[in-house]
Amino acid sequence: MENNMKTPVYSELWGKAGENWSRQSRLPDFSYAGCHRGELSIATIPEVCNLRDFGAVGDGEHDDTEAFRAAIAHVSNGAIRIPAGRYKLTDRIDIDKAGVVLRGDGPDQTTLFFPYYLNDIHPNWGSTTSGKLTSNYSWSGGYLSIQGSYRSDVLANIVEPACRGDKLLAVSSADCVHVGQQVEVFLKDTAENSLARHLYSEDPGDDHLLLGSTTASLVARVTAIDGNRIFIDRPLRFDVRSHWEPVIRKFEPTVREVGVENLCFEFPVRDYEGHFTELGFNAIALDQVADCWVRNVLVRNADSGLIVKGKFCTIEGLVFESDRKADPKSGCTGHHGVYFYDDDNKLCDFDFRSKFIHDITVSRCAGTVCADGKGMDICFDHHKRAPFENLYTNIDIGAGTRMWMCGGGAALGRHCAARGTFWNFRAAAPQKHPGTFGPDSINLVAVHTDLPSDLSATGKWFEAIRPAAISPHNIYQAQLNQRLGDHHGQQN
Repeated sequence: MENNMKTPVYSELWGKAGENWSRQSRLPDFSYAGCHRGELSIATIPEVCNLRDFGAVGDGEHDDTEAFRAAIAHVSNGAIRIPAGRYKLTDRIDIDKAGVVLRGDGPDQTTLFFPYYLNDIHPNWGSTTSGKLTSNYSWSGGYLSIQGSYRSDVLANIVEPACRGDKLLAVSSADCVHVGQQVEVFLKDTAENSLARHLYSEDPGDDHLLLGSTTASLVARVTAIDGNRIFIDRPLRFDVRSHWEPVIRKFEPTVREVGVENLCFEFPVRDYEGHFTELGFNAIALDQVADCWVRNVLVRNADSGLIVKGKFCTIEGLVFESDRKADPKSGCTGHHGVYFYDDDNKLCDFDFRSKFIHDITVSRCAGTVCADGKGMDICFDHHKRAPFENLYTNIDIGAGTRMWMCGGGAALGRHCAARGTFWNFRAAAPQKHPGTFGPDSINLVAVHTDLPSDLSATGKWFEAIRPAAISPHNIYQAQLNQRLGDHHGQQN
């Protein structure tokens, strides 16, 4: 008998309340993603000044670039109010200190307008992996640049092997580490790509052009120290082996708590001429920052929306629109919607009302969560270079014609690496398992399909539950609720 749509169905990977899950499970622990690791809500920072006090006009004609720079230089900790208006900016705006928030009156009232390509202002030519000339703004940079440093000095070597799921590390010395400190577990690859192959569950596909460049990272909090043994508050998401030169590094970002709120970023309406023709209509770039956020932001007519190279950042309530004429080959109006290069970030409550060649991109990173969103015809671009243990959950992908459409250069591994997880997807068209997109260790649960389940504890996992029936709808939120309901940080 067919299951009643109102009767919840539970995944074998999780169960009703996590009873089927363990730290060693093929279902990763995604609960540390986002600002403050999900443990604290994003605060509403008090306003300390008004942009108009620094000479901003907001009429769409006057150049307000210097007013923004003056206001940011003035504020040491607090929000800059940007009243309703249309603010013309003709150069990049940089934020390189903590505690600064840009707050508009709403994306329907406060618009930042950028009339020129970044490449015209700051030329930055490069080439693709195949040698095609293009601007580096095709995949990097933004008009609002939030940049810091992780200050990643080595604190100790890790001197004994450890396994994925462990919370105990033996180090050369714990003298430079203290309880409560955030530290980074960091590994780097060998010339034979052995780390990359581990991150691909030993099934990387063609990876010969990685050339030993892969790294792996986990930022965790120290909960206890016993001699030269360090306990951390979250499970390792990879093994630790001596030939990857494992170390504990300092994690003390110089830029935290920067926010961008209630704004529209708008670019001129110019025809989109296709892949690798982009010259820098890019909204926001974050680089080596932590606990930053972008919320209630509209991006219109962009080449790329957000380039995220920070950790523990949250992007919430992001909307994309475009009036540009689409490239006839791709049917898209831009390159990257959101590009994640770094770990443990969260994108939620998003709406893609236009199509990018790569709507949501992950490359080199782990622990990214994309949740509670929708779009016209979303694709989840896994851009090779071992993006592993990233999550997509509770999303309406729209038409469903290009969910697995991906980019990335040749011989850089499969698109997706180990345990990439796709949980609860609605679509107009039924979906299939993506085949060689990633190794068999990826997880598909409650993806709209007309195929039966195909489950193997050590092989393929395609769990054909109707999206309307799956419980929980959002596995990230369920994991976070469970962790915060427990006494997290214990040595268990």
